[in-house]
Amino acid sequence: MPENASSSAAIDFIYLNEAQMIEAGVTDMASCVDTMEEMFALLHRGDYRMPGANNSSHGSMITFPDDSPFPDMPKNTADRRFMAMPAYLGGNFGTSGVKWYGSNIANRERGLPRSILMFILNDTDTGAPLAFMSANLLSAYRTGAIPGVGARHLARHDSRVVGICGPGVMARTSLSAFMATCPAIDTLKVKGRGEKSLKGFLEWVAETFPQITTVETVTTDEEVVRDCDIVSFCQASQTGDVSFYPRIEREWVKPGAFFAMPAAVNFADEFLGADVRKVFDNTGLYEAWMEEVPRPAHNIIPLAGVQWLDQVEQGKLDPTSLEDLGAIVAGDSVARRNEDEIIILSVGGMPVEDVAWGTQIYRNAIKLGIGTKLNLWDQPALR
Repeated sequence: MPENASSSAAIDFIYLNEAQMIEAGVTDMASCVDTMEEMFALLHRGDYRMPGANNSSHGSMITFPDDSPFPDMPKNTADRRFMAMPAYLGGNFGTSGVKWYGSNIANRERGLPRSILMFILNDTDTGAPLAFMSANLLSAYRTGAIPGVGARHLARHDSRVVGICGPGVMARTSLSAFMATCPAIDTLKVKGRGEKSLKGFLEWVAETFPQITTVETVTTDEEVVRDCDIVSFCQASQTGDVSFYPRIEREWVKPGAFFAMPAAVNFADEFLGADVRKVFDNTGLYEAWMEEVPRPAHNIIPLAGVQWLDQVEQGKLDPTSLEDLGAIVAGDSVARRNEDEIIILSVGGMPVEDVAWGTQIYRNAIKLGIGTKLNLWDQPALR
């Protein structure tokens, strides 16, 4: 039975707008990292469900044709899509939910975010709604928290220097997660294309993290990577051809570096060796993608983990060398072995993350009395 419903047939739920989400703690990155860590242990045990035959698919997406005979149907422009991302998560959560969003890069010309997201949290037993939430911040913080979980287990504990490509929303939340898990960080290198976004990012860093005493603006991917303990590429990139993606060369990389990669990347073949550890955020997610897209899959889904599975099919990479973050978090696989090993974490994003963080925010809101109460019905017209 929903936590906010009586034993009658009446169903009430709460609506949380963005301001109320903030009041309920959606921007508390340290708590979000802890919540995502708990989620990863459940993923490793299999106590979750997502779409697809292997219960690990990213979701279901509507895209538009390049040309259409219907004058009112949108055309296939950048980031033009709708997507539903449902999931169930067990353990202490025991809830289900779905994130629904529309995306259009032209939104920026209207002063809107590229994607506008909402999240519905449901009681798993009855299916009744518990909450309807503004989800742009929910999604952004759960996305950034995953690199933070990775850094907690896979980065050097004395990491000081972070390199970031793409000073957007993902960069802000990823850096916030690194700061929550690696307190020795005091130096940042950042590369950005637009002067406005770069300036805004640097102002935010100065205001939010005064402990970062050295900030360097760089102009090449090599400069982002060199001498860094933690590296994250968060830029928006055109897909369809690997040559569009940032290419990382092995010779740039400092011994002991940790890569958290939630965006397009192309690692040189020199990273194929066993001396570079390769970790999925959830192995099943990438296996589902490989069932859903043509080859080479990396052309379509630009993440490091998809590149690895392409390389497995090409005979370049031993599949037994690929690791899973859930197994590491649960203690069934080793974390960082030594100070010099290079580790790459591929970050794909999963709807169970929205369910985990959405459940925590919902419970915070109920405890604090936050939210607008809405009524679905007092008695259903149909039974």
